[in-house]
Amino acid sequence: MGRLFVTHLEGKIYSCKHCRTHLALCQDIVSKSFHCRHGKAYLFSKVVNVSLGEKEERQMTTGWHTVADIFCVGCGSIVGWKYEAAHDKTQKYKEGKSVLERYKVSGPDGSNYWVSHEAHVGGSDADDA
Repeated sequence: MGRLFVTHLEGKIYSCKHCRTHLALCQDIVSKSFHCRHGKAYLFSKVVNVSLGEKEERQMTTGWHTVADIFCVGCGSIVGWKYEAAHDKTQKYKEGKSVLERYKVSGPDGSNYWVSHEAHVGGSDADDA
């Protein structure tokens, strides 16, 4: 394995809750109205320090999408997914963007989001972005 180069972000950041590797800037949030199996999730225009899993077709709340899971390069934890393609033209704005699951990252103030018992189990997607 080669040397790991990690991008260090400046400003208000979201980081991996396990290893504190920087993942995204607050200013790159596109929407906070996304949901995953464990609660809240945020759509970002740009994320760093992640590796992509294999592309797959997933049925989500807003229809079929081609997505790839994203993993923290620091510890290998899955932290969300990236939209590779949206099959519905109303969902095309998601393409190339990534979702970070809020309970898997630390917020800009170092806070963690804890999964509530009300979090639904089911498909991951936005209500309305």
